[in-house]
Amino acid sequence: MPKVSLTDRAVSAAKAKPGERLELHDALTPGLTLRVTEKGVKSWVLRYRTQAGASQRFKLGDPKTLSLRAARLEAGRLKADLDKGLDPLETKRAAREQAKAITVRTFDDLLAAYWTACEAGTWKPKRKRKRPQTLAYEKRLADRHIGADFRSLSLASIKRGTVATLLAEMLNKGIGAQTNRVHAIVRQAFNFALANDFAAMNPALNVPSPHDNVPRRRIWPDDALAKLWATCSDSSGLRDADGNRVYVSRQVGIAVQLSILLLQRRVEIAHMAVAEVDLEAGTWIIPGERMKAGRPHQVPLPPRAVALIRESLAITAERTKDPVTVVFPSPKDLASPIREDALTKAVARIRGALGLEDVTVHDLRRTGSTIMTSERLGVSPFIRSKVLGHGTDAGGGAAVSSIHYDANEYVSEKRRALEAWEGLLLEIVGERPRPSNVAPIRGRHESTDLSKQRCDACSLAGSVDIKGCLAAVRTAGTCLYAGRAFADCAARC
Repeated sequence: MPKVSLTDRAVSAAKAKPGERLELHDALTPGLTLRVTEKGVKSWVLRYRTQAGASQRFKLGDPKTLSLRAARLEAGRLKADLDKGLDPLETKRAAREQAKAITVRTFDDLLAAYWTACEAGTWKPKRKRKRPQTLAYEKRLADRHIGADFRSLSLASIKRGTVATLLAEMLNKGIGAQTNRVHAIVRQAFNFALANDFAAMNPALNVPSPHDNVPRRRIWPDDALAKLWATCSDSSGLRDADGNRVYVSRQVGIAVQLSILLLQRRVEIAHMAVAEVDLEAGTWIIPGERMKAGRPHQVPLPPRAVALIRESLAITAERTKDPVTVVFPSPKDLASPIREDALTKAVARIRGALGLEDVTVHDLRRTGSTIMTSERLGVSPFIRSKVLGHGTDAGGGAAVSSIHYDANEYVSEKRRALEAWEGLLLEIVGERPRPSNVAPIRGRHESTDLSKQRCDACSLAGSVDIKGCLAAVRTAGTCLYAGRAFADCAARC
């Protein structure tokens, strides 16, 4: 059983010999082991000894959804618990027994048992463990919209009409999309009840979704983007219609700016951890448990994003002598991240004060995505999907090939796309001058050695020679630096 310094590539390539099981022990994290069966099934496990000296093995998860970095972090957390005398196997068993011991008579009892089982990992809807932020969101919705009258009902007394009445009352209050989400919570809780013999039927089934979900198509116009960016940089002059100061902290402003630059979801930005980012290499690896698709996602960090992250870390370092662990800490607890709705509320306050149309944080993601594949940048839809962390775009091939047989991260392509988007965005917000549309006329005897000439039209402003740029153009069909179509870019060069 060898001990090696595991890498993502080594994990992906690991195979067991016929009739054997392979175990690779990570040299950087003692106890962390990658197990591979002869059928190719892989899993992360933590090997440890109890205080009594017994050898134990605790399964952490599947490498498909738990990256090497995330596995190391989780192993470190569990080993810290072990130092405190907390055995992870015993903790999991206790949670399972606690769920069984709960007397489930009312819907309130059912919610408590359901969430306990989800948190312990003993109940996995769709065979996938619910992310902590998903559970937190469900609890907030239930606390807000499922009142004491419904919670106190016995499970046997809840019928389809009872559920329909709950949802109709929400609609009558003007609540839209959240009505469907509450419907889903009730349905999933009763699925858990059926599986554990707490109920004989699921009354939320065959109840139509009450709200028609209409996908938003709102795009931020350039002028609104420029106003938002400037306000996030300095909100000191922001006032509402009554002249009252509208406060947006600089760190929340940075989080919004990173949402624009990186095009990731607000919860992923808000919960960014220091251990996930490598500022020297310019990369951010979001663990699978924090991704909607359940798979780790590597996000290349363009220069402006790196500078913004450093600025946020410096702000936190001035407020504490403890090690900084999260990029955007909560004002109440510097070791915990801000809630994702902090970004939503900040953008809503800015929008109201500036008189902007109904645009949201998530619309920023749609805006950048749309511009990427437009004629302004010309990024391929496949690479755009990779930037966004979508796992279902097969780039024209079979979906099964993309999901199960393509382990590529397309880091170089994603980096070029994000750097092109950063260049255009900084032009939009006025931090970088827009390129001139007038091409200089070359003198008759001017040198035509392409390796000695510089392109003044692209976002790298002369840092790439024309020969290299044209090589990239011929490969990709689009100028990866300026984001222009080949014909336009070649004409300029």
